[in-house]
Amino acid sequence: MALGCNLPGAYTSREALLEAALEAFPSEGLTVARRSFWWTSAAWPDPTAPAYLNGVALVSTTLGPVETLAALHRLEALFGRARSRLNAPRTLDLDLIAHGRLMINGDLILPHPRAHLRLFVMGPLAEIASDWVHPVLGQTAAQLAGAATVGNDARA
Repeated sequence: MALGCNLPGAYTSREALLEAALEAFPSEGLTVARRSFWWTSAAWPDPTAPAYLNGVALVSTTLGPVETLAALHRLEALFGRARSRLNAPRTLDLDLIAHGRLMINGDLILPHPRAHLRLFVMGPLAEIASDWVHPVLGQTAAQLAGAATVGNDARA
């Protein structure tokens, strides 16, 4: 999973919000096995919006991919996510990057269709699982981080 926010919502900081979100994962049947440091980057596509804090968590679950995505959406709502316009500033953004080696191309697309382009996703993933191989592209997280074209200012 990828986690991110650029608004702290009811929390004292973006870090506090993301930590609280991770702590809430088990309530949705998601067990965090490993997680990255928090990475900061300018907002995209509007760099005048508040900067983002992002990270990645490797999660185990008995839920299927559709149920996992529904759990992530419930967590977003719990933390005050309001879906207004595309790429609007937000309190919590949870993305399902992959679900095992599954490849799905329907209402849900797995692996995430744009994650490999984003340094603020591939960088944190490479930090904790550099040898993870993209099921479609056949490249590792480390290789994809090196080739990312979006969020190139992302840093831990």
